[in-house]
Amino acid sequence: MSQRILITGARRGIGAAIAVGLARPGNTLLLHHLDAAAEAETVAGLCRDLGAQAELLDANLADANSVSDLAAQAGEVDVLINNAARASNVPFGSLPLGEWAETFAVNVTAPMLLAQDLSAGMAARGWGRIVNVVSPTVRMGGPSGPSYVASKAALIGLTRSLARSLGPLGITVNALSPGAIRTEGEAELAAGHDVEAHAPLVATQAIPRSLVPEDLVATVRLLVSDGAGALTGQVIEVGGGLVFR
Repeated sequence: MSQRILITGARRGIGAAIAVGLARPGNTLLLHHLDAAAEAETVAGLCRDLGAQAELLDANLADANSVSDLAAQAGEVDVLINNAARASNVPFGSLPLGEWAETFAVNVTAPMLLAQDLSAGMAARGWGRIVNVVSPTVRMGGPSGPSYVASKAALIGLTRSLARSLGPLGITVNALSPGAIRTEGEAELAAGHDVEAHAPLVATQAIPRSLVPEDLVATVRLLVSDGAGALTGQVIEVGGGLVFR
C-alpha cells in the first residue's frame, strides 16, 4: 500500500536515512526541515531517484503555531515519524529555564501536537503509524544534559499513552531508540571528535562497532508496515546492544 509519510528533521542524519529507506514508488515523503532547504532537497532527490514523490516543509518546531501550520501543510498523513530533536548538553548546575522549556517544546510538545492534528485523519481511515525517536540516555542518565534526557523520557511516556488512546482506532505508536549513531549533528556537538566521544559507548555495546543512521532503516520499515499492527507502545532499542530493555 502507498503511504504518505511525514518525517521531522529529515534534512540529514537519521531523518534523511529513514526518508530514503522508506522511499519507493507510490510513497510520498514529506521532509520537514528548518531553514535548510538545500540539504533537504538533496534528500528529496534521493527519494525521487527511488521512485517516490518528495516535498519539503519548513517549520520551527519550537513554536506551537508553526507546528500547527506544518500539520496543515502535510495534510492527510498515514505515517508520522517524530525524529527532529533539540540537543541540550547544559549541565544541571547552570541550566536556565529557557533551555529546559525550548528543549521540551521541540522534543515533546511538537510530537504531541503533530500526533494530535494528524491522528484524526488516520483514525478516519482506520490505519496509522506513529514512530517517536527517543534515546537510550533515558536508561543511562546521560551523557546528554538533563533537559534532553528528561524530554526523551517524557516522549516515551507520551508514546505509551498515545498507544493506549489510539490503538482502538487502528493506529500504532512506538518509540525507536537509536543508541550511539554517528551523525553530522553528533560531529558538530563534539567539535569533530564524535568518533572519540562515542568510543566508550561503542566499547560497551554487544555489537562493538560504530553505528550509522542506515542501521535503523529495517526497524522503521517494520514499525510502519501492515504486519506490525499488533506492535504498539514499545521502545525498540537499535543500539547494538548498548542497553537491554
